[in-house]
Amino acid sequence: MGDNIREFIGFTGFANVTWGHLAMILVGCFFIFLAIRFKFEPMLLVPIGFGILVGNIPFYPGMEVGIYEDGTVLNYLYFGVVKGIYPPLIFLGIGALTDFSALISNPKLMTVGAAAQLGIFGAYIIALQLGYTAAESGAIAIIGGADGPTAIFLSSKLAPDMMGAIAISAYSYMALVPLIQPPVMRLLTTKKERLIRMKPPRPVSQLEKILFPIIGLLLTAFLVPSGLPLLGMLFLGNLLKESGVTRRLAVTAGGPLIDIVTILIGLTVGASTQATTFLTAKSLGIFFLGAISFVIATFGGVMYVKILNLFLKPGNKINPLIGNAGVSAVPAAARVSQDVGIKYDRTNYLLMHAMGPNVAGVIGSAVAAGVLLGFLGS
Repeated sequence: MGDNIREFIGFTGFANVTWGHLAMILVGCFFIFLAIRFKFEPMLLVPIGFGILVGNIPFYPGMEVGIYEDGTVLNYLYFGVVKGIYPPLIFLGIGALTDFSALISNPKLMTVGAAAQLGIFGAYIIALQLGYTAAESGAIAIIGGADGPTAIFLSSKLAPDMMGAIAISAYSYMALVPLIQPPVMRLLTTKKERLIRMKPPRPVSQLEKILFPIIGLLLTAFLVPSGLPLLGMLFLGNLLKESGVTRRLAVTAGGPLIDIVTILIGLTVGASTQATTFLTAKSLGIFFLGAISFVIATFGGVMYVKILNLFLKPGNKINPLIGNAGVSAVPAAARVSQDVGIKYDRTNYLLMHAMGPNVAGVIGSAVAAGVLLGFLGS
């Protein structure tokens, strides 16, 4: 009986726990706290935070319950992350939920979304200088696009061993956009610039909305064919929404499907932070570079608008506070533009304008991922 009890105790989590497990469990609880207490991207942080708890329950080696053990339930669910299946499905749902009207009505805002991708290439250069390989640097750099699915898709191709840290970093900073971006925005703008009022967006016809995903796919996919899985699904989802004849498919893609995939991707990405494989110096470096890339992306978007305004007539100037929205965190970054703007003029509504560069950032991050994959994936 005594031997049986000792054997049972040896298989419990209490007998196999390490300080690393406890540290990651605290991180998971912190994510859940941020989601519930401050409502920081709860749809992402709750499943990710709980996934961290699941992934860091200590177990005896060989019990076949861990996410990295072949044949386990978690391992099968993680297959969609490892093989890049979940991210395109997320993009399908994003396309079905996104209204590109603000971007279509003011095409200049597309360039703001492109400028914000500076964070990706800035982080790439810094990562190279810190000793990461070119492929690892590219995978880390995509965090600057503020797009979790894109980060997972690219890292699964370029640096699969670092995918957990990259995904957690990307989703963490997406949730912390309301904390990271405002100080940078205020530092780079003057009070006069923050008060700029933009022209109301022009009405966009239904024909324009239908043509946009078709033309957008042809232009971007011809430019970067390696980004086709993301771009194709994004524009398909949008065409389902705007065509007017596939409402049921659009509702499914933007509702039940994206919700299911979000749960699976959040849980498995969180569980991939198993302390025995996750807590490394490289992982900690990824979090540092992720923060840097977000700051650079915000800097790039805001400064680009300031420079662009030098060439625009007074009535056509763009409020630099929407420059931050060029990152792909939809609609969190656009809401940050609005929240910062109304602190200086409560009647100046920037949200509708900020959605232009915000959705452009979704396209831009997918294109940037395609570029990096094309150059580094071979």
